[in-house]
Amino acid sequence: MGNRNYTQDHEWIETDGDTGTVGITDFAQEQLGDVVFVELPEAGKIITRGGEAAIVESVKAASEVYSPVTGEIISSNSALNEDPSLVNTAAESSGWFFKIKISNPDELKGMMDDSAYKKMLEEMS
Repeated sequence: MGNRNYTQDHEWIETDGDTGTVGITDFAQEQLGDVVFVELPEAGKIITRGGEAAIVESVKAASEVYSPVTGEIISSNSALNEDPSLVNTAAESSGWFFKIKISNPDELKGMMDDSAYKKMLEEMS
């Protein structure tokens, strides 16, 4: 398992070398409610840090998923096309959204680790 970092927008990225796997946190999926559709980025697409990478639609609302880093999309999680509810049941594991080739690893430095993210959630409640 690689290093996992979190953004203020409740995305996580797990890095393994220059590859990052990106998803949303349990907190984010709880806020969304039942996910009914996910629009994923195409492989080969270049996305900048903070750029819109995916869209999640739930029974409540549609929400953007932003890329935590700049890079090129390597692949998307096709399992979500068949079963979008994986985002609810396994947000931080098999419900990941996309893999990205990270072009600037320094962008990871400003992100939160697990304990900092948990602290932020506690302060929000």
